[in-house]
Amino acid sequence: MSFINLVDRAVEENKEFCVNVLKKLILIPTVNPPGEKYEEISNYLAEVLEKIGLKVKVIKVPKDVVEKYYPQYADYPRFIVLTELGKGEPIVHFSGHYDVVPAGSGWTKNPFKPTVEEGKLYGRGASDMKGGIASIILTAKVFSELKADLKGKIELSFTPDEETGGQTGVGYLVEQGIVKPNYAIIAEPSGLNSIWIGNKGAVWITVEVFGKQAHGSTPWLGVNAFEKMVELAHRMVRELKPKIEAKTSKYDYGVPEGAKATINIGGEVKGGAKVNIVPGYFSFSIDRRTIPEETADEAAREIVEFINNVAKEISDLKVNVKVMSKFNATVSEPTTDLVKTAVESVKEVLGIEPKTTVCIGGLDTRYFQEKGIQAITYGPGIPSVAHMADEYIKVGDMVEIAKVYARIVTKLLS
Repeated sequence: MSFINLVDRAVEENKEFCVNVLKKLILIPTVNPPGEKYEEISNYLAEVLEKIGLKVKVIKVPKDVVEKYYPQYADYPRFIVLTELGKGEPIVHFSGHYDVVPAGSGWTKNPFKPTVEEGKLYGRGASDMKGGIASIILTAKVFSELKADLKGKIELSFTPDEETGGQTGVGYLVEQGIVKPNYAIIAEPSGLNSIWIGNKGAVWITVEVFGKQAHGSTPWLGVNAFEKMVELAHRMVRELKPKIEAKTSKYDYGVPEGAKATINIGGEVKGGAKVNIVPGYFSFSIDRRTIPEETADEAAREIVEFINNVAKEISDLKVNVKVMSKFNATVSEPTTDLVKTAVESVKEVLGIEPKTTVCIGGLDTRYFQEKGIQAITYGPGIPSVAHMADEYIKVGDMVEIAKVYARIVTKLLS
């Protein structure tokens, strides 16, 4: 029997182990924000990894780093769980984030008490992305038990805070040079038939509009900040938005609309004090998604210049534009070794030709790609149920993904 057949059999035999790991992960409600139960889940992950024969390192992210990005949550410590199998290079790094979004409303089941029905495991984080973590651990367990003769190293990391940007998770891990892999695979729920080779970038901006407060009965004595904000926003919708959406990417995004650069105005609007007060202050947000053919700096500059120019044309309009955060779109080209190996591995396991697309949202993959590391996102789960009520994952998908992971590793480290 070939080694890969031994791996496939071992993966199937450890299916229940994989399910139990996921159940335990869901039972620990690592809700972000603010970042609850991070230490508890780190301890559990370390325990599981040690039981399958791996040495584990748990890294506490310095409090000053957390304060830099999430000052309001600095009292909630962040932990990174790191382990490896094999030695030398090349290094294939698998990564998963253990934080989840709040449960929200509409659940017909307890979001943090996992249940299995008709091959589906329900619970918050099942698809996004504790199921991916379970698949990674299953893969590592099989290679450890089979004492695989790797010509290189498998590296695993489990990190916090992807749901709020990842700067104190994968971002910290990569920026500090704690890991320097040749290849990286993020186990986000891409679905079985899709490999995400990159993601769009983003620019988040807050626009503050200043007027002059006055009594509602004497509006001529004030300057209505809301009215000025509406004038500005109207100009943006009429003039700037079409210009931005005319920019299109050469890559496949799964849906035609995904290939456009986009701008979303007014996701957050703040201001006003009382019905009978002329508002002296209003602010609104801008969410600008960039394509790989442009930079986040270029996108931010375009918006700031447009707003400042319009402010000169509208009487009594005083604005302050704050760029809150930005990151570039990143891509690993379809011709790279990792992408080609992943496509080949999916074909062998599932008998399908996976799509290689760019994810419309942001991913931790970008931190690796920004350092020139070949990286993809491929993991079990259903993208459409992430963050939804009654989130679930198909148990069989976790097993099949583990087989794909095993083939990728075998091909890259043979």
